[in-house]
Amino acid sequence: MLLQRIGNRGIRLGTLFDRAAAKYPSNVLMLDHDLDIAPERGRSMTIADAAELVSDLGTRLWRARVRPGDHVVVYKSNAFDITLLAVAAARIGAVPVLLSPYLDGETVTALLDRVERPVLITDAAKLESALPDAVFTHADRVLLAAGEHPRATSLAEPAAAPHVPALWMPPEHPTLVTHTSGTTGIPKLAVHTGYSLEARYRPQALATTLMRRRETVAMHVSFVHSRLFTALAISLLRGFPVAVLANPDPEHAATLFARWRPAVLEAHPNTYLSWERLADDPRAPLSNVKFFSSTFDALHPRTVRTLIGASRRRAPKFGQIYGQSEVGPSVARSYGRNRSAEADGRCVGIPFPGMTGVRVISRDGNPPSPTSPGFIEISSDGRIHTYLGEQERFHKQADREWWRMGDLGYRTRWGCLHLMDREVDEIPGFGSTLDVEDRLFTRLDELAEVVIVPMPEGPPRPVVCTKDDRPLDHAAWRAAVADLPRMAEPTQWRKADLPQTATTKIKRLELIRLLDGTSGGSQMGEPA
Repeated sequence: MLLQRIGNRGIRLGTLFDRAAAKYPSNVLMLDHDLDIAPERGRSMTIADAAELVSDLGTRLWRARVRPGDHVVVYKSNAFDITLLAVAAARIGAVPVLLSPYLDGETVTALLDRVERPVLITDAAKLESALPDAVFTHADRVLLAAGEHPRATSLAEPAAAPHVPALWMPPEHPTLVTHTSGTTGIPKLAVHTGYSLEARYRPQALATTLMRRRETVAMHVSFVHSRLFTALAISLLRGFPVAVLANPDPEHAATLFARWRPAVLEAHPNTYLSWERLADDPRAPLSNVKFFSSTFDALHPRTVRTLIGASRRRAPKFGQIYGQSEVGPSVARSYGRNRSAEADGRCVGIPFPGMTGVRVISRDGNPPSPTSPGFIEISSDGRIHTYLGEQERFHKQADREWWRMGDLGYRTRWGCLHLMDREVDEIPGFGSTLDVEDRLFTRLDELAEVVIVPMPEGPPRPVVCTKDDRPLDHAAWRAAVADLPRMAEPTQWRKADLPQTATTKIKRLELIRLLDGTSGGSQMGEPA
């Protein structure tokens, strides 16, 4: 799209910290954890220090014979050094491939095979607890960010030699590989170029226009997700102090937010759901937040209303962006304090003018509508280049400039896109499961999660989780579902036991298998 193309020289991922340090060297990066590869750096550093660390890591990789064009898979224990290692690899012209620390060893091995003998960066803990010995034959060599292993080379020692200078790579060159959520099976490896990431950066950067002062931006975003890199670029290149959380536990987050006083907050939808309790915390950890941001899935109206209500800023906003790993941010909508309790959570917004486009394709010859949603397709220069090792699969979803999202919805006459369901999650004759889930959240404050899934026999079954795992109030449940489509009696689970992706999406197909008894499961018991 035109505004994504003008002057697009690529995001220049490898020099992100260098450029930020040149403009704002005393700006700060704050963490809630120690870096595995450099614990001596502590939990707070200037951007100049962070740039020096990235340069040092790049030199360590070069010393380990990593060269331009090499694929470097990073699969290690969860920490921000995943991100720093990715930037360091890009700095010397290599292509970082980021795998979530929460993927199992079998999946990692399958993805290593798809990359075709890459360099693997991991740690002793992962080699001991998650990875099979087969990784040593699937990888060209194994490097360690922490710990020791007889078959791997440590990266722990700082580079004694002069640092390797940053290498310039053309905008169309692959600069980052991330993986899709994997809600329907083995994740796909999405190849981003410098050009495509810069195209994604531009619509997201519009949010900074709301900020007149350089106040703290706090984020809890998966370290292996492309969104983190554009979020960092937006914040660092404009001089905003950045606070990064690895641990989303509400009590932990409340303690840090009470100290950091963030003005901008970015997190996954399910993380925001768990942070609802921060609204009642006497330390007022959300009181200084001017702008809440989420670029993954639509949020439940109750969550948006609760978090905005916790801010004491004059006009706080919640920016909701609908997108996908493959295309980036595509459709947006913002909310303020005037959002009603009965607001339609399925309305995810309109495209970014001059940057993204959206269309909905009929499935049955009728205009897409609430009762007959169509296929949602997006046009954006932020679209990935391909799926690594699966070019044919990529082409099946691409129709020239249009990309099929795998979601169902419709557009109103005002142009607003309504997201109804994932194609694979649609329950014929039920209506939108996401809409029903929104209604249940609004009517039952005790809910921490609800997922409605189809069953082999009988009506769909709601799987519910409550705050603090308290027993579900079944009388309140029956009143809440009285005017909703017919469902089976709810099954209560602990939220921690639900199968989730790296970005905390619920793996609905896996949940169905667990409910059907083909795998394990951890239910709290059937309702009385």
